[in-house]
Amino acid sequence: MTDDDELRDEADAVYQALLARIGEGAPERRLDATRRAVELLGDPQRAYPIIHITGTNGKTSTSRIAESILRAYGLRTGLLTSPHLVRFNERIMIDGQPISDEALVRNWDDVRPYLEIVDAELEEQGSAPLTFFEALTALAFAAFADAPVDVAVIEVGMGGEWDSTNVGDGQVAVFTPISLDHTRQLGETVREIARTKSGIIKPAADVVSSAQVPEAMAELEEAARLTESTLAAAPQAFDVVDTRVAVGGQLVTVRGRAATYEDVFLPLYGDHQAQNAAVAVAAVETFLGRGGQPLKTDLVEEGFATATSPGRLQLIGVEPTVLVDAAHNPAGAATLADAMRRYFDFDELTFVLGSLGDKDARGVVRALVPVATQFFVTEPASDRALPAEELGDVVRDEAGDEATIVYSDALDALEAAREWAGEEPRRAVVVTGSIVLVGAAMAHAEEQGWKDATA
Repeated sequence: MTDDDELRDEADAVYQALLARIGEGAPERRLDATRRAVELLGDPQRAYPIIHITGTNGKTSTSRIAESILRAYGLRTGLLTSPHLVRFNERIMIDGQPISDEALVRNWDDVRPYLEIVDAELEEQGSAPLTFFEALTALAFAAFADAPVDVAVIEVGMGGEWDSTNVGDGQVAVFTPISLDHTRQLGETVREIARTKSGIIKPAADVVSSAQVPEAMAELEEAARLTESTLAAAPQAFDVVDTRVAVGGQLVTVRGRAATYEDVFLPLYGDHQAQNAAVAVAAVETFLGRGGQPLKTDLVEEGFATATSPGRLQLIGVEPTVLVDAAHNPAGAATLADAMRRYFDFDELTFVLGSLGDKDARGVVRALVPVATQFFVTEPASDRALPAEELGDVVRDEAGDEATIVYSDALDALEAAREWAGEEPRRAVVVTGSIVLVGAAMAHAEEQGWKDATA
């Protein structure tokens, strides 16, 4: 075994150690446990300024575009996003790259004894030990301080107010569109969810928000008032002026807070990605100059050009075309359907669809039916997965028996869908409904060489 292989095994063991904790689907509504952990670590989250990003859809893409612009400015960046698609290291990015196995293992060895102290204290109090995400957050903040980074872009795990990332104080608090998701944990209405998410706004912070439905915006405005923060929201403070389809993405004109950036190439598909880019621009303008100084156009162009959003309308196979998209709620599925209409011109589309049990699978299916020829229904490799047969019943209700094919094994579903698409020249496959399923598809496509036309 080489040193690299040994390090990879050790890094994978870090992930397994985290997985032994309470999972991400069952977060603890508390901040004190994470706060205690980072306190013992010397409060690494105070070693750098933070841009804190929450919302229902678009968080990861907005985070990644903002981080890319900051990196174009020559800043050393940290980026925390969830979940990962293929390897755990993707969640903790340093200067545009997943954390190295060596740095991951070294930082884990440093933080683990302190996490165990907190676990013991919690146990004494009769409380649950640190969860997967609480431990991950402490690890990420420590890794960023160790790097060290000039700025960290932190994506909220779930909600905001009691999310463990909220032990960090965001200089800029950013909100992408808020809609219904995780209703069991966050609330049954958009207003309740927005109230929980608004908890990331700290005293005298700068707040940047995409356009929101009125009840969500009312909550953000109230939170900004109570914390004496500034609020810059689309479409008044900034907006997408124009977007045109281009080879490999789109040309976007963004009216930022301080300037207009014209015809900038963004290598991502979908009007929603143009909106995400506008929010990212406004967030960086706010971070670097409180919204009063224009960004350098060439650096915006570089930041957009190098931005990636893995698992978001990403091409993973050719001949036939296979795309993946991490849409896992009705709003995300509607955005995916709109993007398929505008940016692609296939004659027939099949969706390889899986879902977790706590998601609005019916809402997702309804959003996709208008653009779908058929569905290959399966289930992601998760203990929270909705069984394939149950999802199949939902799809049959919405799309009909003839358009529904059920496979219990996800890889079988992928191969069958790809075989179907290969029978005619203008067919394509879209894998969606579950981030776990998308990650499995990406790994399988890489292994099978689907981007090699002869595969």
